[in-house]
Amino acid sequence: MNFSPDPHASRRPVTALRAFQPDSSARDTCGCGDIPCVAGKEGRLYLATTIDIASRCVVGRATLDHLRTELVADALKAACRTRRPSSPVIFHSNHGCQYTSRELDVLADKFHIRLPVGRTGQCWDNALAEAFFSNLKSEMGDASPWPSQATAHTTIFEWIESWYSLRRLHSSIGYQSPAEYETALAA
Repeated sequence: MNFSPDPHASRRPVTALRAFQPDSSARDTCGCGDIPCVAGKEGRLYLATTIDIASRCVVGRATLDHLRTELVADALKAACRTRRPSSPVIFHSNHGCQYTSRELDVLADKFHIRLPVGRTGQCWDNALAEAFFSNLKSEMGDASPWPSQATAHTTIFEWIESWYSLRRLHSSIGYQSPAEYETALAA
């Protein structure tokens, strides 16, 4: 597998997007994502996410047994289908080949998404996504290895939908869950 940048993709603007403070007017305008690996007895499972920076809600996700661009594209398409943003969106990520591919360029153009990346070797530039995955691994119990990919997929889905989005409190949004924060914004 080739992990080098796609020479046919557009150059991504390098930004230090460390402005992870919520902005109620910015919901569905700025997201971030990354890809962790979940080990299992049947092999590796990768999770790609699209996290709304304003509300901390996971608005798109995908799990696959490979790291090809399709994984990231599936998560981004899920976010666009779920949220249907009415204005251009910024999706911030790292320099991974999945995020810097021509395939993702085409998808981003279709959905009016800008794709800036953080600086190489600066995990703080994508701190929100990094923190999400740290929480996921510690709060799910980081069972290693998972008995099956299906079990890992189901557990991740339940953790995101039943715990993280609905009940997990975030200090950055006033000790509310993402669902509570978004409900308050809508009111």
